[in-house]
Amino acid sequence: MNDMQPEEGFVFGSGSTFSSAESNVIGDEGGEDTGAGEDLSSADTRFPEITKLLEDKESQIFNDPAYYKNVFADAADSAKRLHTVFQKYLAAKDPSDKTLFRQQMTNAYWDHFSSIIKNPKFNEPQRYFLRFGMLYPGALSPESKTFFARIIVSNDLNEPIFYIDEWFRKIGRGDIKASASDEMQAGAKGNQNAHFKSLLEKSSGKFEGTRGLLRSKDVERTNLEKQILEKTTNMFAHTPCSEFPDIKSCYTEGQKAMFNDMQELLKSVHRIDREIGRLLEEYGQSKQDVQILEEKVAATNEAESQSIDLQALDTEYNSLRQMAKMTIGRQGNPFPVLTNDYFHSMADNVGFRENVIKKLAWVEEADCEAFIRLYKNHPSRIVPYVLLLPTYGDYGICWEPFDKLNKATSRGRIAIPMYPKNLTIAILTAVGDFRWQVAKEIASMYWMEEGLTGNYFQWFQGQKLKGDVKLYFIQDYIAWMTKEREGVQKLDKAVRGIFWRFLPFSQPLKDKLKDRNLVYQELYQRDKNRAKSDSY
Repeated sequence: MNDMQPEEGFVFGSGSTFSSAESNVIGDEGGEDTGAGEDLSSADTRFPEITKLLEDKESQIFNDPAYYKNVFADAADSAKRLHTVFQKYLAAKDPSDKTLFRQQMTNAYWDHFSSIIKNPKFNEPQRYFLRFGMLYPGALSPESKTFFARIIVSNDLNEPIFYIDEWFRKIGRGDIKASASDEMQAGAKGNQNAHFKSLLEKSSGKFEGTRGLLRSKDVERTNLEKQILEKTTNMFAHTPCSEFPDIKSCYTEGQKAMFNDMQELLKSVHRIDREIGRLLEEYGQSKQDVQILEEKVAATNEAESQSIDLQALDTEYNSLRQMAKMTIGRQGNPFPVLTNDYFHSMADNVGFRENVIKKLAWVEEADCEAFIRLYKNHPSRIVPYVLLLPTYGDYGICWEPFDKLNKATSRGRIAIPMYPKNLTIAILTAVGDFRWQVAKEIASMYWMEEGLTGNYFQWFQGQKLKGDVKLYFIQDYIAWMTKEREGVQKLDKAVRGIFWRFLPFSQPLKDKLKDRNLVYQELYQRDKNRAKSDSY
């Protein structure tokens, strides 16, 4: 492996021989994210279509002979440790030595990772190190290097899906609060802006939620008014009397029955109109709150534009280490660096942003309510934050279903490994975990009795199964999304019924399945019966 060896003449110390290479400073990708959900009545309620997976022209970054040195810029202590262990790892021939150095590499890697994220201006090679685990391009095959050189760098799609470098940039600047804390580390000295941004996120969530409710109530009132006009026309339609053509006949029994209906409709319109009035007041107040907080954020932005919240970064770093371990699992490969020894993924199974969005769109195409949350019976689409981790893990995870202080409109957090054996399965484990945790949190103390988790838990107990009920659920969710959506029956009949009701397929998919098998036809008919009973 001598052809993979980095430069031997590379010296560390108080005055290292390589430059800091800050000419390629990374800026923020994407705008500030308020965390508020999209109103379902809007046109854009799905992921954008991915028309371009990779750049046409590859970046020349890996052809820079100073790439390896620049990864270690401004971090002499951690850099020296990682460089030394990496050289030993590459030179090792004995398998036992290789294993030892591989274990040492993990700690050295994360130490250097921690040093870089605290630098407000890390350079371009350091960005690739954080984002992809790309320590030394020579450790990859030419084909793999070409692939990574074509990955799109910027977040032009403006979706809440982030690489690690982008994520830590937003955490440090207070745009997103640290994962492991109930409250943003906004009160930390020297980062008042982060505090205001945290308050702005909550106020924006309430503002967006109220706006969505207003639209929903307005549609409801309009529909009732149409019914009233329709019934009024029918109520006052008379036929002439047979013996007195110039005199209109009496009200029919059907028209008389409409009098009571009309009273109920008028009461409903009056009630909804009162609710709209109250919501307009809330909307005005929340809009004012948002404007005030936006002014405060703008006022502190310039003063703190270069500051980062080190406490929040430390908190997030500790959370990230745990996330990485969870995506790998106990029997997985924790080696953190991208090398030919372990990277064997085809392009379709690499979790770069555009690929993940494409597969999440595939998930949502079938599980149409995957990212839907109800706020006062108004559904909003709230895509969770998705953090892309450069690990060789096989399991996506849900770290947080939503902010417990803002259940209505805050985003949850899921993490997806970038180099799994099967990216589709890794994403489904994350979404399945997310679905379970959201349902469980919403059901609260009744999670074993009601809704999705309650029905599944009762089936689980009835089957006398042992182990973690959530893990069973996730495996069934994978079967639901890969087999049952194609009409292949893999689930227990009771579980299929639970999923059909609480994790419903999109209507076009249901229409397709009902014609494929009597099992789905029966479930389809249950939907119709349920809809009829709900209308009474």
